[in-house]
This record gives sequence, C-alpha cells and structure tokens, in this order.
Amino acid sequence: MCPLPCTHRYSTPGVRLSRLQQMRGRLRQAYEAGRESVRTARERERSRRAAAAGAADELAGAGADPGAETPPPGAGHLSTTSRDDADVPHALRIAAAWSWRLIVIGIVGWALLRVIGDVRIVIIPLLVALLLAALLAPAVGWLLRAHVPRTLATAVVLITGLAGVVGTLTLVVNEFITGLPDLSEKASSGIGEIQQWLRTGPLKLDDGQLDQYVEAGQNWINENTQTLTSGAVSTAGTVVELFTGALLVLFSTFFFLRDGQRIWRFLVGLFPTGARWRVDDAGSAAWMTLVAYVRATVLVAFIDAVGIGIFLVLFDIPFAFALAALVFLGAFIPIVGATLSGAVAILVALVDSGWVTALIILGAVIAVQQLEGNVLQPLIMGRAVAIHPLAVVLAVTSGVVLAGIVGALVAVPLIAVLNTAVRRLARRRHVPPPPPPESVVIGTSPP
Repeated sequence: MCPLPCTHRYSTPGVRLSRLQQMRGRLRQAYEAGRESVRTARERERSRRAAAAGAADELAGAGADPGAETPPPGAGHLSTTSRDDADVPHALRIAAAWSWRLIVIGIVGWALLRVIGDVRIVIIPLLVALLLAALLAPAVGWLLRAHVPRTLATAVVLITGLAGVVGTLTLVVNEFITGLPDLSEKASSGIGEIQQWLRTGPLKLDDGQLDQYVEAGQNWINENTQTLTSGAVSTAGTVVELFTGALLVLFSTFFFLRDGQRIWRFLVGLFPTGARWRVDDAGSAAWMTLVAYVRATVLVAFIDAVGIGIFLVLFDIPFAFALAALVFLGAFIPIVGATLSGAVAILVALVDSGWVTALIILGAVIAVQQLEGNVLQPLIMGRAVAIHPLAVVLAVTSGVVLAGIVGALVAVPLIAVLNTAVRRLARRRHVPPPPPPESVVIGTSPP
C-alpha cells in the first residue's frame, strides 16, 4: 500500500516542473533588470559628460567669471586629461598626436633600415631564397605526392634547377664569345659613321674639335685611374660577397623547401597564444601570394623572351638567344627590367643592321610590353597580387637605391606579400556574443 496519498504521488513531477519554470523566469527578470540598470547608468554618464562639455564651451565663448567655480580637469573635452589641454584647439591636439606618432614610426623605420643595411649580406640572400623556394615548391610537392622522400625530392629539384641556370648561362657566354669579334668590328664602323655624321651633319664639327673631345676623355680616364683601380679592388670584395651570398642562397633554399613548415610553426609559436591563428592565417595568405607572383612572373618572362626572340631570329640579329635570355631575366624586374633589356636588343640591332631594323625591333619590344602590361599581367596574376603601377615604380626605385639590382628584384614581391599580410591582419573577425547567464546556470539555450 502506498504510504503517500495518490494525488501527491502523481502531482510531484508537475510541482517540480513549475518550480523550475519559476526559477528560470526569476533569473531572466534579474538578468534583464541588470542590463537595464547598466544601460541607464551609461546614458546618465553620457548626458553628464555632454552637459559638462557644453558648459565648458559656453564659458570659453562668453568669458569665464572670476568667481565662478573652476570646472574639473578634463571637463573641456572628452579627449583631454587636464584644463591646459582643454584650452588647446581640438585640431591642434589631433595634429600634434599624429605628428609625434609619425616621428616615432620614422625613427623606428630609419633604425630598421640601418640594421638591414648592416646585415644585407644575410637579408638579401634570404629574400632571394624565399623567391626560389616559392618557384620550386610545386615541383617538390609533385615528388612528395609520388612518395619520394622529402630530402631526396628537395635535392633533386634544387640540383635540376641549378643545372638549368648554369647551362643557360654557359650557352649565353659561349654565344657572346663567338659573336663578339664580329660585333666589335661593326661597332667600330658604326662609331666611324657617327664621327662622319658629326662632321657633315647639322653640328658641322671639324677634326680639331673631335680630337679635342677625344683628348678630354682620355685625360679624364688618366686622372681617375686611381679611382678606377680602387673600384676594381672593391669589385674583388664584391665578388667574394657574391660567392658567399650564392652559397647562402643555396643552403637557405634547400632548408626552406625541406623544413619550411617546421620553421613557420616555430615562428608562429613565438607570438602570444591569442594572436597565433591570425599570424598563421596572414602568413599562409602571404605565401600563396608569393607563389602566385613568382609563377606568373616566370610565365610572363618566358612569353616576353619568346616574343622578342622570334623577331631577333627573323631579322638575323646576333646574340639572339643571349638577348632573349636577357629579356627573360629582365622581366623579373617589373617595368624597368623589360625596358632595359629591350633597349639592349635595340642597340645591338642598330649596330648590326642599321636604323630600319632597329626601329622594327623597337616596335616589337613595345608591342610585347603592351601585351604584357595590358593582357598578361592582369590575366595571369589576377587580383591576388594586383599592385598599382605607381607603387611598382616606387618600390623598384627604392629597391635600387637600397640594394641595387637585387633590391629591384625583391622589392615588388615584398610589397605584394606585405600588402596581403596587412590586409589579412586588419580584417575583422566576427565574434559571437556571449550567452546569457541563465543558459549557463540551467544548461538550456535561451528561447
């Protein structure tokens, strides 16, 4: 027999459920009351500050009464911390704030450039190695997917790429050695034609004036012999630096290709825990931008070299292969490189075949560059690495001033990578609002 009444026995779950609902309703009311009180307090604080600011403005406009009560510090404007700051115009305060921050940034940038200049023999090879790693990384990935060990795949790709570069340079040097005597003879005859034009052309220079200019040039060379000799000595030191940098490029490229992921994980681990995901995301996006830039640049450079090389072969210009290789290498320096390499091809055509052929080669170079700038660059590179031409010119010029040819080579990809990384870091992440207190206490989601 049941010790409790049957009605109590069957009504207990309903009572418990109603108590749970009452508790949940009370928590909901307390939460809403707390939020309302916080809103009210914030509105009162805003009203108080607005009233204080308005009163300060009225005092400043009408003139302060000597017997009036002095407003508290910071009452003049929300951005001030003292009465003296409140007396300074708002625009001047903003300008001063911008000025000292820009001065600090300029000092830090100047110090950073000095440090980079002191260790450029390390920084520049590392940047070149990053470019080569971005170029060769797809080939290493193909071998890894074919189940080749990572170290072996990296060594095979690096040795193959090095053999291709050495072979191309060997062919170029051999072609120059073979055709240089003939070109020198034609250049001498061209100089004679220029001298004849100076005598019979609009300038009407006589032999005495020509001899005077030639003698002045020889005197300048004799007077600057010591400078030229010291330059040769410094060139020998430059050769040693180039050799050291080349070895560092090879070793760095090898380890970037083999251990790039581990190196990147180590660098990301140096940042605070809350910032690691953002740094990793920005770094991954920047690396993809660098890979896309290098691939597109190689393809565009190959198309430029083939296009100009075809015209050189058709018009039987000497050093056609060497000049095509020069165009290929020059295309890695946007705008400036293609222009200089094309100018060399035009000069060789002028010396070898005359004005008509040189003008035809000039038209071919201009056509290829227009095709590159208006069709190939936007189509191949896409919007991922799109940079304004003014930024490209400024980057190349700054790179030449700071680090010479190598600086011009790495300036544009560096700007593209920094552009992607900064934009990814500046992108805001959507953070969901925190759950209400009752969902934490009771364990259920809000209705």
